[in-house]
Amino acid sequence: MKYKIAIGLFLAATAVTRAEVFEQILVKVNGDIFTKSDLEQRQVAILRQKGQQLDPKNDPKNEQLRKALDEITPQIMVDVVDEMLLLQRGRELGYRLNDEQFKSVVDSIKKENKIETEEQFQAALKSENMTMADLRRNLEKSMINQKVVQNEVMTKIGVTEEEARKYYELHRNEFTSVPAVTLREILVATDSKQANGDEAAQRRAQSLRGRVTSGENFEKLAEEVSDSPSKANSGLIGPISLADVSPDLKKVLDTMKPGDISPVIKTGRGYQILKLETVTAARTLPFDQAREQISDKVFAEKRKVEYTKYLDKLRNQAIIEWKNPDVHRAFDEGLKQAQTSGQ
Repeated sequence: MKYKIAIGLFLAATAVTRAEVFEQILVKVNGDIFTKSDLEQRQVAILRQKGQQLDPKNDPKNEQLRKALDEITPQIMVDVVDEMLLLQRGRELGYRLNDEQFKSVVDSIKKENKIETEEQFQAALKSENMTMADLRRNLEKSMINQKVVQNEVMTKIGVTEEEARKYYELHRNEFTSVPAVTLREILVATDSKQANGDEAAQRRAQSLRGRVTSGENFEKLAEEVSDSPSKANSGLIGPISLADVSPDLKKVLDTMKPGDISPVIKTGRGYQILKLETVTAARTLPFDQAREQISDKVFAEKRKVEYTKYLDKLRNQAIIEWKNPDVHRAFDEGLKQAQTSGQ
């Protein structure tokens, strides 16, 4: 699907200044309006976040630009309508950002960005094409929307003991650790500059293995002769999840017990000798110890469902007047994408 309005708006924004763009209303949500310049602003911001440098002059057919806008516009329009509805609900409930709250947030922004003077702060705002009034308006929208979600959705969600135990029984694997091993290694790197470098490295590795199987200290030998960076830790590597170990190495480890020395193993770096230090078996966390994790997971699932239901209710109760069919189609496509991703 091609959203003709999107490409047209973006091109208009590149051709003339913001002040010269004719304001066209794209949608009214309970009387509040969203315009084409509002859409352009969001499109440009998201393209920049994605690191896309799209210049219509270098792309006469604008195919790359059109594709990018087709991808981002549906989600933009869903977000726009939902944000407007949440903001309107927040204002109905009397939420606002007072002067003290605004000052506190601004102070935090300055501190996080190491901005020490008002001049530096104003320069930072200017670099973002933003005024102090713009900043306050954006912060207030964000605060109000978060407060609505918190009070209208989050506070009404709870996790019962029955729900927690049911989740635990159905998802035990999430609370079961994967077996892991801790190893020590001695690596003999192959010298590709030598004609018989591979054979020489293999012979040296076999000799070193003979020394450790004869009782020489593996850790000390690793410190002295290993070509691996792990020599700084006496050859120590791990713990390593067995799920991350190659099938060939796992076959070797399956035949070993702690303290055993592996055969000489050929690797991409040369030849390796391993000592198995420890094996940690898989362990399932008991329900009582996993209770907090379970609550978080169940709460997150319920929050997603309840939040979607809440937005659906706001949309159904709202008077939404679409003034442009292409933007309307983009919104409908965004809803379909959200429903699909939520399944």
